[in-house]
Amino acid sequence: MVKKLEKHKTLTGRKKAVKANPKIAALQVELLHVDSEIEKLVDSLTGANNVLLSYVNVKIAELDGRKQELVKQIAELTVGAISPEQVNQISGYLDTWDNVSFDDKRRVVDLMITTVAATSDSLNITWKI
Repeated sequence: MVKKLEKHKTLTGRKKAVKANPKIAALQVELLHVDSEIEKLVDSLTGANNVLLSYVNVKIAELDGRKQELVKQIAELTVGAISPEQVNQISGYLDTWDNVSFDDKRRVVDLMITTVAATSDSLNITWKI
């Protein structure tokens, strides 16, 4: 990890925080709206008959599908984003990597690596940087 990041000795974060990304903000607003709609439908179930229950179940299933899509899109947009606070924390760890706790090393790896594919013959690391 230290060798890979040696060329990035001075790490810098994105100038705009993740929340400043307008696409993410719009998706988060839509996600809140979908959650609100689901909550309203669940609240309306009190005293509902079978016909109304079937309609509500269908609508909730549609909304839940949309919610899952939104969560996936937000995750895809934020996967590569590292906040300035995280950059400062990572930079501090690089100087004392051998003394950093396992949990802290794991957090750094989660921020810096997308995937690790290991076989008996090879090791392939996909970096976010």
